[in-house]
Amino acid sequence: MMEKIKSLPPVAEMMRESGLEPKKQFGQNFLFDLNLTGRIARSVPDIENSTVVEVGPGPGGLSRALLLAGARKLIAIEKDKTTEPILSQIVAASDGRFNVIYDDALRVDMKKMVSGAFSICANLPYNVGTELLVHWLIDIAHATPIKSLTLMFQREVAMRIVAHTGDEQYGRLAVLTSLVADAKILFGVPSTAFVPRPRVESAVVQIIPNANKIKKIGDINAVENLTARLFGNRRKMIRGIMRDVDWTAFGLTGTERAEELNPEKFLEIAKKLVA
Repeated sequence: MMEKIKSLPPVAEMMRESGLEPKKQFGQNFLFDLNLTGRIARSVPDIENSTVVEVGPGPGGLSRALLLAGARKLIAIEKDKTTEPILSQIVAASDGRFNVIYDDALRVDMKKMVSGAFSICANLPYNVGTELLVHWLIDIAHATPIKSLTLMFQREVAMRIVAHTGDEQYGRLAVLTSLVADAKILFGVPSTAFVPRPRVESAVVQIIPNANKIKKIGDINAVENLTARLFGNRRKMIRGIMRDVDWTAFGLTGTERAEELNPEKFLEIAKKLVA
């Protein structure tokens, strides 16, 4: 099977033959560098024993790398059906290990789509990357059996995911991620690696769900709503945003701003406000 994948024409050649071009409305920036796609694929923990879900495969550069890295099963979710002539060739060469679902990843119920635990690996479209991440973090808190997420984002977004309390980049993404998982930046990816070349640098982030944290989370939607409200007015003191809250009950004065509250404090406040 590996030889069949290796014998496929280069991705750029398959794109030319099919007339496929990146589409701005889907936020597409395709990654052709085989060293980088291979490095991303090999970063997926325990890939040889894992079902991997890829979002936005485009012409399948990362898909091929995931198959070559030994993914037991690969399921791709692709909104752009014009990629089908290329992806169908990879499916045919995969000996049944690769399946493509043409749908919107934000609407797909992965628990129904995948049997058992799975990992997610993707070069996420820039225009929906953060929305997808929040969606998956909520899924993790609701016991969706996601083993790991290995995701490429704009570097600015990656820094926001791993930021700590008080950092300039600290915000909603850092709070939600920290409360259900452990996250780190694996490596940076230069803009020159993409077609078309974006104006920003990128980075690969790995997020591993933490069972002990998930047990404590309670209502993740309440936390998400609280972070959206407070960080949506991050320059204001929290007492000026939510005037009806007795902040002293949380050991606060109310003069604090959102970036001064650690993830555990957000969780404490959210739990009491919805009790």
